[in-house]
Amino acid sequence: MSPYCTIIPIAIYFGVLVGISKLTAGKKDNQTFFKANKKAPWYLVAFGMVGVSLSGLTFISVPGAVESNSFSYLQMVMGNVVGYWLIMWVLLPLYYKMNLTSIYSYLGSRYGKRSQKTGSFFFLLSRVIGASLRLYLVALVLRPLIFAPLNIPFAVTVAITIALVWLYTHKGGIKTIVWTDTLQTFFLLAAMLVFVFWLSGQLNGFGAAFDQLSEQNLSQVFFWEVNDGRQFFRSFLTGILMTLVMNGLDQDMMQKNLTCRSLKEANKNMFSLSLIFFIVNALFLFLGGFLTLYAQQKGIDAKGDELFGAVAQQASGFFYVMFILGVIAATYSSADSALTSLTTAFCVDFLAIEKRPTDQQIALRKKAHIGFSVVLFVVILIFGSLNNRGLIFLLFTAAGFTYGPLLGMYAFGLFTRKKVSDLFVPVIAVLSPVVAYLIKENAVSLFGTRLTFEILLINGAMTFIALFLMSKGNVEEDT
Repeated sequence: MSPYCTIIPIAIYFGVLVGISKLTAGKKDNQTFFKANKKAPWYLVAFGMVGVSLSGLTFISVPGAVESNSFSYLQMVMGNVVGYWLIMWVLLPLYYKMNLTSIYSYLGSRYGKRSQKTGSFFFLLSRVIGASLRLYLVALVLRPLIFAPLNIPFAVTVAITIALVWLYTHKGGIKTIVWTDTLQTFFLLAAMLVFVFWLSGQLNGFGAAFDQLSEQNLSQVFFWEVNDGRQFFRSFLTGILMTLVMNGLDQDMMQKNLTCRSLKEANKNMFSLSLIFFIVNALFLFLGGFLTLYAQQKGIDAKGDELFGAVAQQASGFFYVMFILGVIAATYSSADSALTSLTTAFCVDFLAIEKRPTDQQIALRKKAHIGFSVVLFVVILIFGSLNNRGLIFLLFTAAGFTYGPLLGMYAFGLFTRKKVSDLFVPVIAVLSPVVAYLIKENAVSLFGTRLTFEILLINGAMTFIALFLMSKGNVEEDT
């Protein structure tokens, strides 16, 4: 397809997003931007959060991994579901009881302001790297299709990518995102379902296609061998922990939950999300299996992350456009909420915006929103200059270490009444991921095995133990 044929549906898509932002912006004050005035319908929040949970990386990588890992990913998804339920039972009641805007205000209440800023800093670091990586990847997808044929430089490609996010989030913030993410989740799921039904038809029907998956042992879900990296209990526990920290302790994900009218509605949102999330991931695995079979049938030599795009390119223009819209929807549903949550966390935790005069609050929030747009732009350009996928994903992995201290800090605060000096908490939180990284790098010589997601639990446990060793007495009141 010519770049002009590709750009038309994309332009229409973003035109709709901007139109939604104008309709939903409301008063444009900080309560609208940060909390949607606590009036967001829970069912829209739940549906929209599916798209946020499934980034562009998931859209591409989960189907591409079926050939090598069968349906084993579903074991982790089962753990994800339990993780969502734990958030519903443990964390959401706390956040609603304290009426939080930034969830890291809990750390300030429990330990002190330094701890609050430490937790928020770890979130900011993780989210900047993660959102930049996702936007970098979508820029790479769009560049050969649109920008390179038109001789538009990479920096301009990135600037347009960031500007589009800013354009439909700068007024309404989270209130707008509740609605735009609903639309983007719809397009993401529509793209997936279009390919599932089309591919099943190409493979003589869903039943025949599933039989082929079974014959090639591509539909196996459970793996029980202890030494297998796909082993059930290992994957299941990983799913629980990753959901707890990357959703329950993440301002980006929790900010949407806090837009619901009440704890009861937030719980409905979380429970519905867990069920939809499971079903959607199961469908993505079927998609991956069908893509694998179709590629074998047509002699398409592509594997892993390249598989979905390669099959889409072999299909008609409609299917290719649906693939592009699916990638964009998956990526932007994560990026827009990331920009809003970065702005919220920084304004609340570092600028103490809620304590400033009313006439300063909106101006500060707007400056922070523009500032983080610039930060994302710069980080994406750095990724582009590195020109090394391995190094980029290493940075993404390193950012994941920052969730360990958050896990330890929250666990210690929730399950003990011990007092810890606010001076010690930031030091412990910084040292724990450093030690955890050293353990991970030397795991084979120390334990005779590689550590993957288990390092998150080790990181959190070290933080918890260090806080316990530095504690004195008990807190006097519940936070």
